[in-house]
This record gives sequence, structure tokens and C-alpha cells, in this order.
Amino acid sequence: MTEIIEVPSPFCGIGTDDLTVQVNDLAVSVMANGCAVNTPAFEQVITDTSARVDGKDVSLEVAVAKAAELLSVSNQPVIGGCATDVNGMRGLMALADHSGAVVDNMNFTGARRNFLALQDTGWMNTTLAEIKNRCDYLLVVGVDLEGFAPRFFERYLWNQESMFLSDTSQRQIVYLGKAPSGEASISPAGVKAKVLACKDADLPEVMAVLRALVKGKKIVADTICGIAVSDLQEVADQLKAAKYGVVTWAAGALNFDQAELTVQMLSEMVKDINTMDTRCSGFPLGGKEGDQTANQVCGWTSAYPARARFSSGFPEYDPFLYDSNVMLANGEADVLVWVQAFNVTSVPPVTELPTIVVARSGMVFDKQPDVFIPVGTPGIDHAGHAYRLDNVVAIRLKKLRESGLPSTADVLNAIEQAL
Repeated sequence: MTEIIEVPSPFCGIGTDDLTVQVNDLAVSVMANGCAVNTPAFEQVITDTSARVDGKDVSLEVAVAKAAELLSVSNQPVIGGCATDVNGMRGLMALADHSGAVVDNMNFTGARRNFLALQDTGWMNTTLAEIKNRCDYLLVVGVDLEGFAPRFFERYLWNQESMFLSDTSQRQIVYLGKAPSGEASISPAGVKAKVLACKDADLPEVMAVLRALVKGKKIVADTICGIAVSDLQEVADQLKAAKYGVVTWAAGALNFDQAELTVQMLSEMVKDINTMDTRCSGFPLGGKEGDQTANQVCGWTSAYPARARFSSGFPEYDPFLYDSNVMLANGEADVLVWVQAFNVTSVPPVTELPTIVVARSGMVFDKQPDVFIPVGTPGIDHAGHAYRLDNVVAIRLKKLRESGLPSTADVLNAIEQAL
């Protein structure tokens, strides 16, 4: 039995790096600083140690050969999931280039809302370190922040030491849309976050009014979608009065038509505030299950984020056309490769196509894939790197145990070399 301290997590997205875990043979237990996201992810039990072809146990070499055989006769394979570490994603990109596949990260439909706004008008965003040291006013739009990252407030808002704030307990927190699911947003001084609740579908209208108020425009209505205009005016005034305001959102939670326009409204409001006598920054949430890692590696290897096609001999990017779910539904693909090294509940979409799954041990299927290769989890079974949600830090992941499972990179590189 071994106890390991200062363990970084690839699961929560916020760069948690202070976990204490106990390793007893293959069993991992989080002893300190766990949360509702990290603890069950670290403590997931290994059940599969052997690769399978057509539901029967085979050697890794046989499974790799079968996967290569399926890809060699494919006209348009699709690689989905893309939930792995940096080296795993590099192997995935090499396989996509060799096989002419479409690469589509499973969280890209949500991330697309951010990309469309970024590509159209740009944005002004910040980092976790800046929030920790400068933020005195946080506006949370359309997401339960502590449900998304349970330790966000503990690590980045209620930290005892800050470079530019004398008392972090005086930070102001406002939720617009969803209310917090717990008490993490309550300050050390006992002050609860202010909540202006509305439906998700009402956020575009509410944000349009808030931006208008920030710009000093007159609003003749008394309420907007159940929120008093006077309350929105107070938020606008507080944003302009703050020394360093931050507006945060999760694109994946904005699940309504043309949600990218709401992201754009948020981003433009942040720009408006920066023309005044203060500073303000946006902060998009993400980074779970390797989505930031996938887009980073895709970016530096192909110049595009993770929704690109390689069958023309060069990368072609289209955030709508190369949606893997749409391609599968329309009969545009003939082989599915699903890569998921973090989450056993994130199974591949149901399809009659030949399916190759390279995933964390313990994944259960309603229908057995043609090839299943269990792999080790980055940060548990092997060392690696994964990008934090603010995209500025690649977390160095530790190896905690000897499971004997190959890494995603090892498997995908072997399939690519067998083609």
C-alpha cells in the first residue's frame, strides 16, 4: 500500500493538483481533497485487462491487426470521443492523417458556440491565476459553477492569499440563470451569492438587456423574463465599478438555438466594460475529459480545432459538416473509432457500422464493438499531459499504479503503423 501526495487530476478541468491518494495493488482511493467529480473518476475499478474482437478475448496484437484491417478497407472513417492526453491525441491525429478520417471531439458541439463567437468578433478572456489574484466580482451566466467544478470556489475565489486583494472574502458572486446547487459559493464571511434566476432559453434576452444597461441605454420595461430591470441595472453598475470583473459561462450548458450569439453578447459586453475606467474579462468553462487537450493538439498539428477531415490529403475544417453524429445518421461514414480514456459511461453512439473502441477499462456496451481495446487512464495508469480549461497550462499527470494496460498513444500508434 502506497500513499501519494500532490496528485494532479485530469478529470475536473481546473487543474486540481493537491489530491492525496492511496494505492493498494490496483485499487486507488482518494484520501484527501477529493470532490464529486474527481473521487469517483480516480476510484473507478479495473474490470477489463484483455482486448476483445467480436466479444472474444484476444491478444493486443490481434486486436490491433483487426482494427487496422477495418480501417484499411474504409472509405470514410470517423474518430470520435477524442478523450485522451496529449500523446494519445497526437497518436489519434497521426491515425486520422493516415486513414483519411474525420476527427470530432465529443464535446465539440458545445465548444462550437465559443469558436463561432471567437472567429467572428474575438474575445478578451482571462486565466485561473488571474481570477485567483485579481477578480473581485464574478458573474456566472447559465451554469451551476460548483456543480461543474466543485472545488472552483475553494481554490480560486476563497483562497486566503492573493497578490492584489487584501481580503478575498469580500469578493462578490452573482449567478444569472441557474442557481448554485450547493454552498461552495458562500463566502468565508457567510455572504451568499446573489441569484437572478431565469430559464436557459431566456438568457439571450436577459444578456441583451444587461449589455444595453452596461452601455447606458434606457430600458422602458420593468422586468425581463421575470428578472427586475433594477436588479440587472445593479449588476451592470457593479461590473463597471469592479476593479477586475470576470464573466464566466459554459458553452455546453447553453443548449438552445443560436447559443453562439449569446456567447458573442457576453464577449462584446466584456469589451464594452474595458473601454471604461476598469478591467473585465471573460472565462469560458470546459476542459473535462480532454476536450481542451484535443483542440490544442488539433490546433498545433492541423491549424484547426477538433472537427476536421483528412481524406483529401490535407486537413479540412467545418464545424457543422463534420459532426460525427450527423455523419453516422446520414450514412456518410463507414467505420467508427471511439477513443475515451477517462469516462467509462461515455460510450460510443449506437451504430450498425464496424466499431473500434479504444477506451478505459470498465466500459459496458449494449452491443459489443467489433474491436475493444482497454487502455490505461492518463494520470492513473501512466504519466502524461492534459490541458487545463484556460488553455495556458498543460498539467503533468503522474503514474500511480502498475496496471499493465497500454496507453492510448501506444494503441493508436500501433494501429497506424499496421495500416
